[in-house]
Formats: sequence, C-alpha cells, structure tokens
Amino acid sequence: MPQEPLKPIGSEAIAPFTYPDTLLRAQRRDGPEGLDIALFGMPYDGGTIARDGARHGPGQMRQMSINIRGCNMATGAAPFADCRIADIGDAPVNSFDHEQSVDTMTAFCKEIADAGAWPLAAGGDHLITLPVLRGTVDSSDPVGLVHFDAHPDTHDAIFGTKLNHATPFRRAIEEGLVDPKRHVMIGLRGTTRETDAALDWAHEQGITMIDADMFFDLGAKATAEKAREVVGGGPVYVTLDIDGVDPADMPGTGSPEPGGMRMRDMQVILRGLRGLDIVGGDVNEVSPPLDPTGYTALNAAHLMFEILCLMGENRVAREL
Repeated sequence: MPQEPLKPIGSEAIAPFTYPDTLLRAQRRDGPEGLDIALFGMPYDGGTIARDGARHGPGQMRQMSINIRGCNMATGAAPFADCRIADIGDAPVNSFDHEQSVDTMTAFCKEIADAGAWPLAAGGDHLITLPVLRGTVDSSDPVGLVHFDAHPDTHDAIFGTKLNHATPFRRAIEEGLVDPKRHVMIGLRGTTRETDAALDWAHEQGITMIDADMFFDLGAKATAEKAREVVGGGPVYVTLDIDGVDPADMPGTGSPEPGGMRMRDMQVILRGLRGLDIVGGDVNEVSPPLDPTGYTALNAAHLMFEILCLMGENRVAREL
C-alpha cells in the first residue's frame, strides 16, 4: 500500500461509547482521496413502496458499530491493518426530489471511483445500489453480483416509476453495469402474483436464483460455492438487502419475509466468498423506526464488516 493503514477509532483504555459514531469504527475523513476503501452512508428511502425509515439506517449502523474491533476471529482478516479505510460521511440527498437524489448520490460515488477507492455503502433503501454502480462501474467492464434479497428487484416499473427499490437491477442490467450471467440472487421467498414479470424477466436474462427452499436444501457452504461458480473470476459487487435475512434476526426492515436465512448462515456464506475479486458492496434497508432496539442495525453492521474483510483481502491481493 502506498500509505500507512488507518487504524480504527478507540483503544482498550477508552470506553467505546465515548467514540464518535462512524461506520465500523473507521476514522472519519472528508473525502475519498488517499483511501483504498471508502465507507459511507446513503440516507435515502424515497424509493420505498410502503414502510419507510431506511434513511435513518446509516446513522443507527454507526451507533451500533461501537463493538466492532477490526479483526475477524473466524478468518483472521484485519482490513484496517492492511488498507486505508475511512468513513467519508453521507452522500447528499434531497428528500423532496427523487431523481436529483439519485443523480447526487451517483456523483458522490463517482468521486470515490475517481480517487481510486472502492465503495462500501450503508443504505438507505435498495435503490441506493443503482447510484453506487452508476458512479463506480464502467459499462465496458460490468460486474458480477452476489445479491442477497427476499425479492428480485427486477421490476420494470412500480406505480409508473422506473426508479424505486423494486427496480435497481433491471436498470443496472439494462445500462450494462451488471452482467446478468454473473448475477446470483440468494434468499428469494415470500408471496407473489400468479404471473410475476420481475421473476420472468430475471430468468430470461440468465440470472441464477437460489430461493429460500433451495438454500435450505443446499446449506450455507454449498450456496457459497454455487455463488462462486456463477460470478467466476471477474470483478464482483456484493449487495445485501437485509430482508434477505429472516426477520427473527432482522426485524427492522420495510418488507420482511418469514422463512429466511439466519445471521449465522449469512456469515458462513460471506466467508465462503473469500478470494473472489470483490470490489464494492452495500448493506441496505435497515429501518431504525421499525426496530428501535438497534438489533437489526447491529447485525447489519457486522455483515458490513464481513464484506469489508472480503474487500480488504482482495485489495491487498491486487497490490501484490
């Protein structure tokens, strides 16, 4: 690495509740310059269909990051020891102007890419993935996608609108940002209509879909192996809608679906992705008003740390 890594905030001599709130206890910086990985919030839920509140997700995830200590006990990964990582704050949004917010979030993410950093975002509703991809991915080199979700989010339009949290991957594939043949969805479940255009379209594009029943038949380790097979050796982005996890572990989300994977399953799958060329990610749909205990945000922050570990190891491998 060209510069010394940035150690996380705090020490054993200071109580963690006295630290400033940052994502994963990273140091705070005003911009992405000089960073390997930029952590940031996307506090926008204007794309939510029903139960909102995810605009407050980044803030609560910062609050619930205080006990994240920087080293992954299971894998030994220590991203803060190997990379320059900082929380660069939140992307600018305008809650009264939907399209402007998507544009300003896209521009914010482009600044990250232009600085040579990799993005790791806390949402916000799942629409936030689209501006991250628009700002950081070149359509001449689309990414593969490991996509955890109870829903496919490949609708063309909802209520006549093409930008909302049910459409981001339809747009991303149409715009050449995601290679559908290297896109795997994990955790799909819940009710649907007799004819579901979003699922039909995803099948037509060649997206691999591992629904909840398939997941429980396969198990977490085999699911990780299947994901590795699908995304292959090119650049990969990990997007984690927390409603992909069972509401027993993630109750604070707008579209919960019972019968999903548990927190432990998620940890095993993510750790099974080590060695892939993971260059970005996000964790989204945390809605603090729907879980004021903070339990959802706590689990979301820990899954964000798992993704950071994958990105940190890959960043080091690319530098070798």
